[in-house]
Amino acid sequence: MNDRSKSRSAARLAAVQALYQIEMEGTPLATLLHEFHQHRLGATIEDVTYAQAEEGFFDDVVSGVDKRRAEIDALIAARLSAGWSLERLDKPMRQILRAGAYELLARKDVGTGTVISEYVDVAHAFYDKREAGFVNGLLDAVAKDVRR
Repeated sequence: MNDRSKSRSAARLAAVQALYQIEMEGTPLATLLHEFHQHRLGATIEDVTYAQAEEGFFDDVVSGVDKRRAEIDALIAARLSAGWSLERLDKPMRQILRAGAYELLARKDVGTGTVISEYVDVAHAFYDKREAGFVNGLLDAVAKDVRR
């Protein structure tokens, strides 16, 4: 994996964490982006060094999901099984799906397979294999809706 791929992967994981923080704490977007730039991206926290993330990419994913949340949530909800709602998914899962759906919708410069496999990798940071498979299937379905 080259440096750009690593920094993009780090940006995706950080974006999911930032979106989770927005949902949990209601942190204003500008404050949150500043906090991540200053204290998280590429930082060492409790002896863990975070990979240097591509800041512009991180900002785009977090801001894009924030701006287009209703549209993104509708895309995801349309692909959930009958009887399931976005609210039933746990919070980290919602953020993974939102970030992945945003990239599929808005970042045509990133290949569909890359987006899906990257967010499956992010899912592995939080969950076991079953949930990662769910991310794969749902983002694949979203991709069919938004990329032709």
